[in-house]
Amino acid sequence: MNQSILFPDIQTWHAESEVMTFPAQQSGALIECIVTKGELEKLSVQVIADEQQALRIFNQYRFDLEELAEGLIEDEEFNHHGQIEIVS
Repeated sequence: MNQSILFPDIQTWHAESEVMTFPAQQSGALIECIVTKGELEKLSVQVIADEQQALRIFNQYRFDLEELAEGLIEDEEFNHHGQIEIVS
């Protein structure tokens, strides 16, 4: 794991867009990372019915998601909003 990329223990579920956002920090810059409900469901092989379940699944797979985000940050795979989107 890259020591220059940090992931604080913060995440936010956005029900209207069905995405979980979580921050990464690299060299002092804050980077917003996004994973969709569909990606969480695919990763967990579960259907997400509500915010509590989305948060529980995110926390269960946090390490894997951070690892994916880290690779995308290192490869500078930012979207047009400057965010990292975890997609398969």
